[in-house]
Amino acid sequence: MTEFANPGVGTFAAWDYVVFASIFVISSGIGVFFAIKERKNASSRAFLVGGRQMVCGPVALSLTASFMSAVTVLGCPSEVYCHGASFILFCLAFSFVIIFTAEIFLPVFYRSGITSTYEYLELRFNRVVRVAATIIYILQTILYTGVVVYAPALALNQVTGFNLWGSVFATGIVCTFYCTLGGLKAVVWTDAFQMVVMLLGFLTVLIQGTIELGGRGNMWKIAWNGQRLNIFDFAVDPLRRHTFWTLTVGGTFTWLGIYGVNQSTIQRCISCKSERHAKIALYLNLLGLWVIIVCAVFSGLVMYAFYINCDPWTAGFISTSDQLMPYFVMEILGHLPGLPGLFVACAFSGTLSTVAASINALATVTYEDFVKQCFPNVSDKMSTWISKSLCIVFGIACTSMAVAASLMGGIIQAALSIHGMCGGPMLGLFSLGILFPSANWIGAIGGLAFGVTLSFWPAIGGFIYPASASKTLPLHLSTNGCLPLNISDLLSTQLLNFTSQERERSILAENWYSLSYLYYSPLGCLGSLITGLLISRISGPKHTTIVRPTLIRPVSDLFCFWTDKGRKDNKEKTPSDNDRIIRASAEKELNDVCIQESRKIPSIYIPEQCTHINVLCVKETYF
Repeated sequence: MTEFANPGVGTFAAWDYVVFASIFVISSGIGVFFAIKERKNASSRAFLVGGRQMVCGPVALSLTASFMSAVTVLGCPSEVYCHGASFILFCLAFSFVIIFTAEIFLPVFYRSGITSTYEYLELRFNRVVRVAATIIYILQTILYTGVVVYAPALALNQVTGFNLWGSVFATGIVCTFYCTLGGLKAVVWTDAFQMVVMLLGFLTVLIQGTIELGGRGNMWKIAWNGQRLNIFDFAVDPLRRHTFWTLTVGGTFTWLGIYGVNQSTIQRCISCKSERHAKIALYLNLLGLWVIIVCAVFSGLVMYAFYINCDPWTAGFISTSDQLMPYFVMEILGHLPGLPGLFVACAFSGTLSTVAASINALATVTYEDFVKQCFPNVSDKMSTWISKSLCIVFGIACTSMAVAASLMGGIIQAALSIHGMCGGPMLGLFSLGILFPSANWIGAIGGLAFGVTLSFWPAIGGFIYPASASKTLPLHLSTNGCLPLNISDLLSTQLLNFTSQERERSILAENWYSLSYLYYSPLGCLGSLITGLLISRISGPKHTTIVRPTLIRPVSDLFCFWTDKGRKDNKEKTPSDNDRIIRASAEKELNDVCIQESRKIPSIYIPEQCTHINVLCVKETYF
């Protein structure tokens, strides 16, 4: 096997370092600003949810920046480069996700007056369910944050010469610093600033890349001839990595687990000063998600067209496909001082925003779900110091977890796999509580355990026994234009190795473990939901109590008697902190209605305005 001559790319100049360092300085400055500004509001509530006075604009930008991290900036373009532009179908999945979140999940969380999403589970079921869900969330977030920190640092290290661990620890230190000082307000406003930087970075690459190609027409022609625009693959085979169904159905479940019930998202939404502002923030965030995904997909197409005759990955100039984007940036922008630094700042802005959101969310759930339960009479000043200490602890934990992320493969698949494994069962658990009033705590625990088992099994199996070469090899990548020769021998050797490995694969590994990673979330969600309902049915109503109306949004409300009058009557103001448990008189009234109208199913939720017909409708829906 003969090696290719690497033409090399430029390195950072002084202006690139200035631009890049400015992002860290400004982000830290925002934390210092809010630490000084909010020093008189010394309470955990002000620190963790911004005193519930945020407005929709910065929250929308923060939501987009938090989940469109460096995983998207680096991973999505390389995915399009290797496998085509089908990733654009996530735009359809995002639309469903935001609608479901804004209209089903958000109203319940916002009106409940909670701080931690998992506080809802104790109000709806019991403390055991809450603790189990919190532990899974902490595991999920630390694992995901490790990928977010490590992957871009590795890619940029091997392409730009940045010190790997210097990048990792600098990211962790800066995020922990401004999270600890400024709380949620610092996170939200820093995310808004970093979102702008991400867009500028993408636009710079798109504009310069299009100029290098001689116009958009050439890019479209090359991408079409290279089969990168074959977006709609309607094959129903669940073993196919990306099809229309995996990206829309699987993508909807995966991202709904991220948006609909994830602490990082809900914490920002409930920090808004009204439910209306929270909903507007979500829909504005949808526009931001579309813009980022479109920019990432187009960047991948431009990159493919640029390297149509000499792919740097198969030529051996870079070691992983995740390094394609920074390599491309250094090649087309290396001669323009400051612009490579802007793109690197773009990638690290995504990392900063995601890590900061994760640290803040972890500190929130730990304080609310553990510390506050053990020490309910802690003073406001002490609660703030505890919250800040938790930010430091989780900042260290998330940065340290970056060491394990090197074993997780491609960053986009690793990140979404983690969300699918953990987020799917959590989505099923919350859906069980919100949509089905007949569900009880035994069903919730049983459903969560089964959902976790069902989603972790193929995910861990797929990690140990990777999918066969035929399912993972990229579309055609040419090295005919590289000097000095073709590497067909190398590819043939790789295929031979894959083939020899495949002969040893079991039927289980070839089928169940080869399931598309985007189906981990639907498996976990539906497994958790269906099992929870069956166990609740079997265990009977003796384990179920009257459900507070603000804690549920039954399917009967959505499809049965959701009339204009019902919508008007069901609008409730957000309860104050002192009114988080239903008043005795209201509870008695609800009990009376249940006893009079539905003696056989005392656990059912019956809105006060329901008529006898409505009650029958509820019975038919659930039983």
